Amino acid sequence: MRRSNFMLYAGALIIFSLALLMLAFPAEALQASLKGISIWWDVLFPSLFPFFVISEMMLGIGLVHFFGTLLDPLMRPLFRIPGIGGFVMAMGFASGYPIGARLTSQLWEKRLVNREEGERLVAFTTSSDPIFLIGAVSVGFFQNPAIAGLLAAAHYGSAMLIGLLMRFHGKPAAGNDVQAPATATHVGSIWRRAFEEMHAARLADGRPLGVMLQKALASAVHLVMLLGGLVVFFSVVMEVLTSAGIMAYVYAAINSVLGLFGVPLVLSKAVVNGFFEVTLGSKAAGTADGIPLVYKAAIAAWVLSWAGLSVHAQIVSLLHHTNLRYLPFAFARFIHGLLAAVLVFVLWKPLAPYQEALGAFMPKPDVARPLTTMITHTLPAGALTFAALIGTMLLLSLLFWAGKRCMNRLRT
Repeated sequence: MRRSNFMLYAGALIIFSLALLMLAFPAEALQASLKGISIWWDVLFPSLFPFFVISEMMLGIGLVHFFGTLLDPLMRPLFRIPGIGGFVMAMGFASGYPIGARLTSQLWEKRLVNREEGERLVAFTTSSDPIFLIGAVSVGFFQNPAIAGLLAAAHYGSAMLIGLLMRFHGKPAAGNDVQAPATATHVGSIWRRAFEEMHAARLADGRPLGVMLQKALASAVHLVMLLGGLVVFFSVVMEVLTSAGIMAYVYAAINSVLGLFGVPLVLSKAVVNGFFEVTLGSKAAGTADGIPLVYKAAIAAWVLSWAGLSVHAQIVSLLHHTNLRYLPFAFARFIHGLLAAVLVFVLWKPLAPYQEALGAFMPKPDVARPLTTMITHTLPAGALTFAALIGTMLLLSLLFWAGKRCMNRLRT
């Protein structure tokens, strides 16, 4: 009871202090709000809204259950997650945060994953989408399309490592409290079982396509507005704290940490901004002058993987009605950021010959054009990444399944 009272009073004090700072710096708060709205309109809305709608439709139609059955032989031995998590991973990597958390909460509502499985799933499927990584960060902020491959390899590669590490999270349950689809038989080929699972899920949903689309659009609009509000809020918080001189002490603390690892101190602004909001942190890293590119890329990889408290708040808002805990997610984000930054230094020389070749196929930066045009140029990357991930996982899953069948026959 004392702890709850302390948290209540501390939260009230923080909110009251922020209100006073906004009254003391109204012009700065207004400018920060406009900046947050611009980020939401130019980046988040066009990149997230279609995926929110599509993911809701695919869940109702049963396609998620279809891919889940096909990917089950791969996801369970590697990540201790049901095969349906493979679809969440592909959607999370292709569409970015917070799609993975949104789909995981839906799976939890339908009792397709339990708490430990959901926490493992959210931990490594919360990642940047390739459109933002390539269009906004590499082309827009860094004005260097050649580093897109390096950032992608460090970011998504470390995400997969987090998935392998998180398989040790949680003790093996004595009984499975997840509701397995009981209407589909478990005999015959894996493809037949996949179609049976999809058909069973569609019958269980039962909504006409028109009603399903209407509900998906309404839910997507609600979520996008919620995410936009969080981005604006954190933009205002950072600006008023900077205007009040509080952030100067935070910069000093970050400088002491960066100095231990030989990272240029001028990147402390990118670290602090990225701690709160991923877009602002990525922009600060990309626009820093007089800094070796490898350090800027490492900080950008850290920012993309940590994802900022703004994304953390989005994840919490999406999971508040579930029993999934925040601390495993926060720990995974911290480790993900460190691994991504380290991978940038590890892969810098091996990938150097390919960076220029990749840059030749990427759109040339034009800083006079808004981020929406950059997203338009790189839109096929998201669809290509999604298709490649699904195809690769299906192939690996079939190989796992075939190997398991062969081992069973040899034993008999």
